Amino acid sequence: MIKVNPEKLAIKELLTYSIGSIKDLEEAKRLVAKKYKISTLLNAAILEEYRRVLVLRKNKNKVLERILRKRSVRTLSGIAPVAVLTKSYPCPGHCVYCPNEKDVPVSYLSNEPAVMRAIRCQYDPYKQVTSRLKALENNGHEPTKIELIVIGGTWSYLPVKYKYWYILNCFKAANDYEKNKKSPEIKKLKAPVKKSLKLEDLKRQLIIAQNKNEKAGYKIIGLTLETRPDYINPPELLEMRALGCTRVEIGVQAPDDRILSLNKRGHGVKEIIEATKLLKEYGFKVTYHLMPALPGATPAKDLILFKKLFNDSNFQPDQIKFYPTIVTRGSLLYRWYKQGKYKPYSDKVLQSLIIKCKALVPEYVRIIRLIRDIPGESIIAGNKITNLRQIMKDQGVKCRCIRCREVKESKLIIKDYHLKTIKYAASGGREYFVQAEAKDGKILYGFCRLRIDKNSPIAPAIIRELHVYGELVSIGSQKKTQHSGLGKELMKQAEKLALENKAVRLAVISGVGARGYYKKLGYNLLNSYMIKENVN
Repeated sequence: MIKVNPEKLAIKELLTYSIGSIKDLEEAKRLVAKKYKISTLLNAAILEEYRRVLVLRKNKNKVLERILRKRSVRTLSGIAPVAVLTKSYPCPGHCVYCPNEKDVPVSYLSNEPAVMRAIRCQYDPYKQVTSRLKALENNGHEPTKIELIVIGGTWSYLPVKYKYWYILNCFKAANDYEKNKKSPEIKKLKAPVKKSLKLEDLKRQLIIAQNKNEKAGYKIIGLTLETRPDYINPPELLEMRALGCTRVEIGVQAPDDRILSLNKRGHGVKEIIEATKLLKEYGFKVTYHLMPALPGATPAKDLILFKKLFNDSNFQPDQIKFYPTIVTRGSLLYRWYKQGKYKPYSDKVLQSLIIKCKALVPEYVRIIRLIRDIPGESIIAGNKITNLRQIMKDQGVKCRCIRCREVKESKLIIKDYHLKTIKYAASGGREYFVQAEAKDGKILYGFCRLRIDKNSPIAPAIIRELHVYGELVSIGSQKKTQHSGLGKELMKQAEKLALENKAVRLAVISGVGARGYYKKLGYNLLNSYMIKENVN
């Protein structure tokens, strides 16, 4: 006699219910669990059975898919972020606040979620990418448009061969995922390209893998690297472009020479300004890491420095990550704290500071993070609030940053909108932020960053970012915000502005997986950039 799994029976019955909200789902789960005498059902298990039924019947229930999806915010920006970590290498810095654990990249902790995932994968890039894509799909996402985010400290200080080997295996993981995702042995996967290969062979194979990724089912449409301002120079940026990088995160911490020196940062404001200028001249998106409450700072000083980021054209970052200073074991700051030489801000003071900073953020800037994802047990002193963004939202804090305005799940269909252009000076050039927003200005559907810069070695006009917001939509899916023609409209407006500035050559710093999109708009690949000559 064949024994029937009661959990599967329960899920099959649940899928026949009319479910239109999270409340409906929870009630259905309680009913079938009671009927079949089982514990509560996991959403991942329901999703797995739903997909099996979908293959057989081909009847999608988009409402149920969205309800079952875990942390839907992960793909609401139109991309699937996949963070991977490099293995531990020496760091050129000696910052007072950085912990230094054995076999963990400097400034990271072994119990951080991203680090724990990397350790389980033995820091193997191929396995990390594959497992993250699998996890996203298990939670109901469709990670076909990947923003690869490589973390681990100062990327520029790593051995060149390791860098090419690492990124090559990331591209191979994306290219191979269609076949690997069906394998039950993902944990046993290993990077297919060996470290013993010569650098020239790695470079050649990377080009092949990138060309393949242009037409792969899982495309890397953006690649982020993090490094120090004092390691940014033209050869480094050209290498980053060869790897496929489109965005660079730099540790600014505080744009003040005295604070940087006291914290043994190893560089000053001059290097921050020069790095920002070079990054923009080469078309990269620029993300600043900021650390309120550093030794030598005060809340009043931090606010003045934050205002400086947007009042002084030498800065003007595109994105910001707030990493409030915390005290962890293994850092010099920990000794200072024990000796009474350092005292962090209270939760109330820190929240007040960040609220004031958020109110100052221009519409063309995205606040990516307000805190770093460090477990509370590792924090000796400093901020331990993990849901700071939600707390501020509940308090009615208003912000005009990109993240706070981007179209949300309940309003994915574009209705009435208009194009609005913000022009501002930045690092010796002019930036045009062309945004498609609702007529009341409350919802952002998409935007384009155009830079006009006669000093750019790439082109006098360069599109540094094109982004249409909304839930990630696979090619051929029902139209929502993405694939609605909005991207083409934003590009046309950017081309018009370039022509008005007498820039007949226009470049796009495209991610590898997005090259095909720009080819359809008349752009051609040249030295890692998509180029259109004689713009008209």
